[in-house]
Amino acid sequence: MVTSNPAPALHNQLSWKPRLTAHHLSLQAEKLMLEMQDPKTGVKSQPQRLVITTIPHAITGEDIIAWLADRFQVDAQEARSFGSTLVALGYIYPLRDHKRLVIKPDASLYRFQTPYFWPTQQWPVEDTDYAIYLAKRNIRKKGILELHEQEQYNRLHKWMNHKWDFIVMQAKEQYRAAKERKKPDRVVFECQERAYWVVHRPPSIIFPVCLYIRQTSHLRPVQSSSERLKTNSPVSSCFSSCSCSLVKYCATYRSHDPFLSNCLPSNPWLTDDVTYWTLNMPNVEIPTKMRVERWTFSFGELLSDPRGRNDFRLFLKKEFSGENLAFWESCEDLKWGTAATMREKAEQIYKTFLARGAPRWINIDGKTMEVTVKGLKHPHRYVLDAAQTHIYMLMKKDSYGRYMKSPVFKDTLQKAMSPEEHKFSDSQLEQNAKKRRPSLSPIVLRQQEQEQKAKMAANVDITQVMTKLSKQGREGGKS
Repeated sequence: MVTSNPAPALHNQLSWKPRLTAHHLSLQAEKLMLEMQDPKTGVKSQPQRLVITTIPHAITGEDIIAWLADRFQVDAQEARSFGSTLVALGYIYPLRDHKRLVIKPDASLYRFQTPYFWPTQQWPVEDTDYAIYLAKRNIRKKGILELHEQEQYNRLHKWMNHKWDFIVMQAKEQYRAAKERKKPDRVVFECQERAYWVVHRPPSIIFPVCLYIRQTSHLRPVQSSSERLKTNSPVSSCFSSCSCSLVKYCATYRSHDPFLSNCLPSNPWLTDDVTYWTLNMPNVEIPTKMRVERWTFSFGELLSDPRGRNDFRLFLKKEFSGENLAFWESCEDLKWGTAATMREKAEQIYKTFLARGAPRWINIDGKTMEVTVKGLKHPHRYVLDAAQTHIYMLMKKDSYGRYMKSPVFKDTLQKAMSPEEHKFSDSQLEQNAKKRRPSLSPIVLRQQEQEQKAKMAANVDITQVMTKLSKQGREGGKS
């Protein structure tokens, strides 16, 4: 039964408003997913046969639509639109027809995406991971990829040629590990992984998720590519996955951008109060809560912050795996150091971390070790890139997740400070602006310093010089 004002809660969840970010939408969708997976009141799931494989916990499109319609008291069309949004965001994935991120009102099979791939996890979608996935799929399909996948594969192969051996090696290892699983588990994981990349690296014919969310204020169903072309939509060819990534990035970093949000405790460029710079020094003892929050955005954010890296180093030390971070830092030093010390640093890194019986030996696979040792015969800045990437991925997928749940991170977060806003009146700001004077260029200051040294060298008292010479002459005559 449809009410006169259908599903106001549903409209509130999906309407695109300035105050409602993509992150808030993801949190609301996550709560709904927990309801849908409830064993008693959720969507009915049961083993379903897919070709010759029985897939556990499969659900049908018609059951999803019926559950949403009953939950929000809306008609089937609106429930279908909402279900398609959940598929487009990556919370539900189809077991067939992966290109169309929609809910079909029939017996088409779907499954709930594992929480590891939920958008709220905020894993950085990196090209290296995508390249490994495509290389693994290329092995499984024996070189027969879909058109858009083949184009991406060729592009990444050309762009990452310097570490393609490492990517193929990782793909082979993952493919070998997948073959050891039972066939139903293998099929499910392949569908989960493929659905994740269709959301985050969609083909050009896929309607962008961010644009779809914008257009759900009236909960219109997702249109196919041909339908959009028939309607002559002016934005049909203007949006891409890049725009989706940009929207997600802006929503995540909005509160951390001083141009868009308040700079606590105050903006030193306006107030001449340097407290902000003092609280955010590279190795400050107690960081701010906003600074610690950035560490949760991605593993790269954590390593790029000297204070966060020190905190992560303390955690690794307690887990007796500090050599991984030390090796990564040594590789960075080699990569960005001077050319004169390059060979010496490469040899020292090999003796410390890679050689047999090394004092801080790291665990990398034989193929990566072989590539690294071969490259060290003629060392260059990126000779350790394969080994460094291996250790980076190991820390990212294993140590980083445990660090976020560790007492070390929780203690740092608890001690982190939240500076109160320093409020300055308009008259104070105006007075500060009047006192402010433009500073001289460092080049001008250096020139003035050199000129001053030259003047001091030229203004030597000739009397003192003659007295010193005559004194030296008398001492020589006496000898």
